[in-house]
Amino acid sequence: MKKIEVVIFTVVFGLVMNGCGKKQVSLEEQEPLSMETLSALSTNQTVSEIKVSEVPGSSLPLPPAGPYKPGAIEIQTALKNAGLYTGAIDGKIGPLSRKAIIEFQKANGLQADGKVGPKTWAVLEKYLTGSPDDASSPSQKSP
Repeated sequence: MKKIEVVIFTVVFGLVMNGCGKKQVSLEEQEPLSMETLSALSTNQTVSEIKVSEVPGSSLPLPPAGPYKPGAIEIQTALKNAGLYTGAIDGKIGPLSRKAIIEFQKANGLQADGKVGPKTWAVLEKYLTGSPDDASSPSQKSP
């Protein structure tokens, strides 16, 4: 009986100390992902369905594919550059921000719902880095 306990302890201790034979790969040693691997990851496959050989050096899932979602600061900055938002850029979409979003949507022929979806952002994004003079859009206020 004691021999079995000693053998089990030795096996468990060996596994704990050496791991299960999986090699840890540092970020520097990782290979870039191929287009085939990226397309496999962007399908409806779960991480467990993807073979380890398909993702060299990594078992972490990629972020979900889809349209870019701007943050409140980006939205407020673009609205301010468009000349429609006069409030503080505080990262909070409040009543002033919503009013400016609706004005922007109306001026650009978009559905005026006060939400910055993909269509609204596609137009509003042009104002993110520029000033109202840099972009030409009906949302600009005349001097």
